[in-house]
Amino acid sequence: MASHPPAACCTVGNLHEGNPQGTIVQIDGKIDAYLAKPSTEEPRQAVLYIPDIFGIWQNSKLMADAFAAQGYLCLVLDIFNGDQVPAKMPDGFDVMKWLSPHTPKSIDPIIVSGISYLKSIGATRIGAVGYCLGAKVRYIVRSSNLQPANNFLQYVIRHYKSGIDSGFAAHPSFVESEELAAITGPLSIAAAELDDLFTVEKRHESEAILSKSKQDYQINLFSGVHHGFAVRGDLNDKRQLFAKEQAFAQAVAWFKRHLG
Repeated sequence: MASHPPAACCTVGNLHEGNPQGTIVQIDGKIDAYLAKPSTEEPRQAVLYIPDIFGIWQNSKLMADAFAAQGYLCLVLDIFNGDQVPAKMPDGFDVMKWLSPHTPKSIDPIIVSGISYLKSIGATRIGAVGYCLGAKVRYIVRSSNLQPANNFLQYVIRHYKSGIDSGFAAHPSFVESEELAAITGPLSIAAAELDDLFTVEKRHESEAILSKSKQDYQINLFSGVHHGFAVRGDLNDKRQLFAKEQAFAQAVAWFKRHLG
């Protein structure tokens, strides 16, 4: 694999302060999502936000608002059907047991519906952002012949067919080497120096794979920060705050380059 599966570090985070400005919408009458819109224009470019295990919560809403402030429609999908990990996690919480029912069979239709929804409200170019587990489900691939050990790749393939044009991943997990090698669109990665999942070894492996992909790619490494820094780091820590802000700026610059 190009990154390790989710672990305890996926469940650690800090609640960020702010007042979300978007609204909760329902897609197809059954899928909850958080929609943030720019205030000054009707955007043609959108960001599909595939969240970490905490789903739609304070931090992901504020991140969506930040993308909207940059001129993008931003849609955060409830890919867990209301079964996201609670922000205040009980002792002994088993993240892998929680993850087991959240398979491509349940997540795939949600992702496809989210892309269709963005197109229905005027989006003509769509970028996708993924954080931690969300980064796994967002890679852009074409080949339907790949059969990795887990079957997450199946709905990743469908995302490409459904119209994702560019991608950004922060501190990814559950990434297979085969799917990374098969990307057919531009990909930007924000990596943490101190990451038990996207380790030095896995990062170098990813670099080697991407260098052969013939696609535009970028990997930025942020020193002294851990897995999760881009969306749930401690903003009272100057190093973590800087890394979070720069990772967001990286995503915005990437989409400006590749979404037009």
